[in-house]
Amino acid sequence: MPPAVLTAENITAGYRHPVITDISLTVHPGQTVGVAGPSGSGKSTLARVLALLHKPFSGTVRIDGTPVTRYRHRAPRALRTRIGVLFQQPRLSVDPRMTLRQAIAEPLRATRSPDRVDELADLVMLTADLLGRRAHEVSDGQLQRACLARALTLRPAFLICDEMTTMLDASTTAALVGVIRDYQHATGAGVLAISHDTALLDRWADHTLLLPGRRRTDSRTDPPHTSTVE
Repeated sequence: MPPAVLTAENITAGYRHPVITDISLTVHPGQTVGVAGPSGSGKSTLARVLALLHKPFSGTVRIDGTPVTRYRHRAPRALRTRIGVLFQQPRLSVDPRMTLRQAIAEPLRATRSPDRVDELADLVMLTADLLGRRAHEVSDGQLQRACLARALTLRPAFLICDEMTTMLDASTTAALVGVIRDYQHATGAGVLAISHDTALLDRWADHTLLLPGRRRTDSRTDPPHTSTVE
């Protein structure tokens, strides 16, 4: 099998109007590509396009050389499961009715894959007593650990981290970045790390793409982060 490569070619995307224009980048195996930029520059829009959650106005996303022509639930499962996504606000990413164990297992049930919850919880340093709790019963850091475990359940070839550390303290940030680096070393996965924290990206990313600020033509901002890839 050829090396896994995630490519965006001349992507223009937005909602009523473009938010990003003519953006290109490539994430190679084992590489971390950073994306930085001011608020409103389209970082989250780019993340959603590359996670196959939002169809661009123009341009092409390729996964392992295969062009993506359908997005969200219409995207082929074989492509969707190549990508894991970690969003900024874990409390908007997890069904509040679910325990952490159920949240981590959600992709496994959808694909009828073997249960790996205990293995994944150990990987992200979640103790067994936390797995029976719901989102409101744990801290932001503990919940984001569960979200990272969920993102890794199907062993994705690419991990998209969209401002994943915004709600976290420095020690939790360092721990989660360490888990992701270990996962990359073990699997050769590529990572797209989106952050406003350029100091973090200087330490984490192999190189960083800076999105320019722009004057907005309407009042709409990037949409709230939603749950998992459909």
